[in-house]
Amino acid sequence: MNFPRVSRMLAALVLSLLLLTTACAQKAPSRFDQAQQESSQQKKGQAVAKDATQGSEFNKFFPAASDGYQRVFTQEKKGFAEASLKKDGKEVAKMAISDTTSNPTAAKKFDKSTKKISGYPAVEVGKTQTAVLVNDRYQVKVLSRDASFTATDREDWLKKFNLSGLASVKS
Repeated sequence: MNFPRVSRMLAALVLSLLLLTTACAQKAPSRFDQAQQESSQQKKGQAVAKDATQGSEFNKFFPAASDGYQRVFTQEKKGFAEASLKKDGKEVAKMAISDTTSNPTAAKKFDKSTKKISGYPAVEVGKTQTAVLVNDRYQVKVLSRDASFTATDREDWLKKFNLSGLASVKS
């Protein structure tokens, strides 16, 4: 009898059984798996309201590229869409539309607004942001990312949004 040959076959058989049993064994969920399951089942306290408008609905209301500017969409999720405004390859501003149903306090800053842009209440936020509130729900913002992009530029770009179209969005 050839013992080395039998021992090799026996070793291969034991190794195969070992691999089969460990591969088929159920793995206990990690603490991260459990946290993921709990957070995805949680309905209360979520960051985005259930009835928030899909971000893809907002894209058609953004101004088109013009006068040497490029519009590049950078983010889109439920309740929010954002585009970068570039000139000569350099980002000069960000443009965004957000549904304030997910963050009602975002609309509060318009309560005392005395300024209007295209008939909608407008506010300056710091020295780099200008925003309007459409239908007491949709905040449209232009944020300067370069010193050459002034408050007047932000207001001009807000006027280029299809704000009346955004006002007609059904919630």
